[in-house]
Amino acid sequence: MVNAGDMNGSGNLMDFLDEPFPDVGTYEDFHTIDWLREKSRDTDRHRKITSRSKESIWEFIKSLLDAWSGWVVMLLIGLLAGTLAGVIDLAVDWMTDLKEGVCLSAFWYSHEQCCWTSNETTFDDRDKCPQWQKWSELLVSQSEGASAYILNYFLYIMWALCFAFLAVSLVRVFAPYACGSGIPEIKTILSGFIIRGYLGKWTLLIKTVTLVLVVSSGLSLGKEGPLVHVACCCGNFFSSLFSKYSKNEGKRREVLSAAAAAGVSVAFGAPIGGVLFSLEEVSYYFPLKTLWRSFFAALVAAFTLRSINPFGNSRLVLFYVEYHTPWYMAELFPFILLGVFGGLWGTLFIRCNIAWCRRRKTTRLGKYPVLEVIVITAITAIIAYPNPYTRRSTSELISELFNDCGALESSQLCDYINDPNMTRPVDDIPDRPAGPGVYSAMWQLALALVFKIVITIFTFGMKIPSGLFIPSMAVGAIAGRMVGIGVEQLAYHHHDWIIFRNWCRPGADCVTPGLYAMVGAAACLGGVTRMTVSLVVIMFELTGGLEYIVPLMAAAVTSKWVADAFGKEGIYEAHIHLNGYPFLDVKDEFTHRTLATDVMRPRRGEAPLSVLTQDSMTVEDVETLIKETDYNGFPVVVSKDSERLIGFAQRRELILAIKNARQRQDGVVSNSIVYFTEDPPELPPNSPHPLKLRRILNLSPFTVTDHTPMETVVDIFRKLGLRQCLVTRSGRLLGIITKKDVLRHMAQMANQDPESIMFN
Repeated sequence: MVNAGDMNGSGNLMDFLDEPFPDVGTYEDFHTIDWLREKSRDTDRHRKITSRSKESIWEFIKSLLDAWSGWVVMLLIGLLAGTLAGVIDLAVDWMTDLKEGVCLSAFWYSHEQCCWTSNETTFDDRDKCPQWQKWSELLVSQSEGASAYILNYFLYIMWALCFAFLAVSLVRVFAPYACGSGIPEIKTILSGFIIRGYLGKWTLLIKTVTLVLVVSSGLSLGKEGPLVHVACCCGNFFSSLFSKYSKNEGKRREVLSAAAAAGVSVAFGAPIGGVLFSLEEVSYYFPLKTLWRSFFAALVAAFTLRSINPFGNSRLVLFYVEYHTPWYMAELFPFILLGVFGGLWGTLFIRCNIAWCRRRKTTRLGKYPVLEVIVITAITAIIAYPNPYTRRSTSELISELFNDCGALESSQLCDYINDPNMTRPVDDIPDRPAGPGVYSAMWQLALALVFKIVITIFTFGMKIPSGLFIPSMAVGAIAGRMVGIGVEQLAYHHHDWIIFRNWCRPGADCVTPGLYAMVGAAACLGGVTRMTVSLVVIMFELTGGLEYIVPLMAAAVTSKWVADAFGKEGIYEAHIHLNGYPFLDVKDEFTHRTLATDVMRPRRGEAPLSVLTQDSMTVEDVETLIKETDYNGFPVVVSKDSERLIGFAQRRELILAIKNARQRQDGVVSNSIVYFTEDPPELPPNSPHPLKLRRILNLSPFTVTDHTPMETVVDIFRKLGLRQCLVTRSGRLLGIITKKDVLRHMAQMANQDPESIMFN
């Protein structure tokens, strides 16, 4: 017997793995990352940089650059996300108006921009100017009458169909991942799942272009959710330029968390709300360092958007409001009722939308995505055009519903009967009886509410970019405005009732219907997404209504309580489960009294666990084991008899190590012994060179005993982000529990289909 280390000086060759080789430490598509391993690799990298920085000035400068790279990435993300959001806002304004007419002086101007530049516009007819012509005026020189209406109606539908068809075709051909909201997948990716291409350059380009098209087509969807996806694509692109982030999936996710905050910051003009949204809703791992960087990225993004000034009002937000009266305690009752409505609408929407999406996945309907988009767009355009509240863009509708009725408002919603003897300041108009315009607006709003509720269920989830924030807010704002007008008229006609007597005297401005619209919007958005803190902050940043935090909080909390009574899942979690992603939600509670031995594999009657031994298997044995199984990794034991655990080897790294060894190390053949120990085993003379794979062995895999409660195991998986956990008894290997096993067990305990968890 001779020691293999002495053979032909091969000792140096056998340690070739001490130098890293390409692709080691990377993950395959649709697999989960190992958070602990990524953290430890980053710590090692940081330790190396710190020790080298003392060697020379150049190394010290490199260490400074490494420390600053995080802030540079945040700056770049903020600049690009803000610029893209500004361009999208401007393009949407122009293309939405293009469905109704065109500006003759400059065709790239929207209706509002066209009439700004006109000298012939009067204040009363500020939407009419000779430079802006409807299609009927341009084509048949008629602005009124049945033929003009029919022509405008027809062209409105054709433009909508053209935009929607172009969008769904681009998504289908160039970037299938550009469809949907993107937030369910972002949440899953941030929890440690790999979806290659989901945050790629093509997805970024196509999502940006198609987002403009679908919002302009008039479909019941928003651009806010997809903007989070767009910002995360920017984050992924910039993190790939810095090795600190491109080579470490855990660090990359810190950048993506901050990018999500920048996305919400530019979607709503709410930088603080964006940071809280990332923390509350999408992020899985959110250290304090990421909080500061998210804040910086959101700040830069908001600053960039403000510089572009897409809304032309020198403000970041579309829905800026100024109310002139405070709210009163008695109004908390209708605010809470709006919260109840928001919770019920959220529950209804989630159940109906998930049922429809499941039907789309399991029937022939899913094979015709283009046809589905065309049909839904046609139905939306045909029903929306006759009603002025559904014809305009949803953002404009919400803006009008939030507005307070001043003396200069020309909206139908402000058609009150004025007292001819009134001599009060312009800002403080007392409550007045509703005029015919308000009553017809109420009917139109009621029809718009039913239409929005129904059509949004079928629109969200189609193969186009589709956000849910704005449609949900529109449903709530319509309901809120109607309740607000009702309370206002009740207070006017019955000011002697006990509930109004203390705070609503005749001739006073008591009730602000726009505030009810704002509270209703928050309630419905909360009911669908189950957001609370970030929602309230986004709402007051969105409207500038800092004074109205308490009504917003009351409505948000009520809607969450009501919706949670029917089911704990928000719309994003429901879509994650529908798609079978391996997402272990921090909010889920596990209260069952099962043990690790009940969940681990192999179970009784199954084939024994596939393992590697420390020094008795050949290269061919390892390759055969890899070929015959599809496991992500293999426990390494002393021997198959003793089953004493010594470590865990990843499948991908075994494949790469053997492939590299065959290419770079002479004498490694199929019957070479593979060993994971420090010293090579003793082998007979003339044996082929053994292969040392100790470098790829994880010597401290996470283990639990067979009697560990599953409640503890679930907690460990959640808080440490494990891929798998080995089950032992007195150091002897019994089995393995993977993240997929945990999720399937949780689904089984909740009486759901465990086979719905599809990925590893």
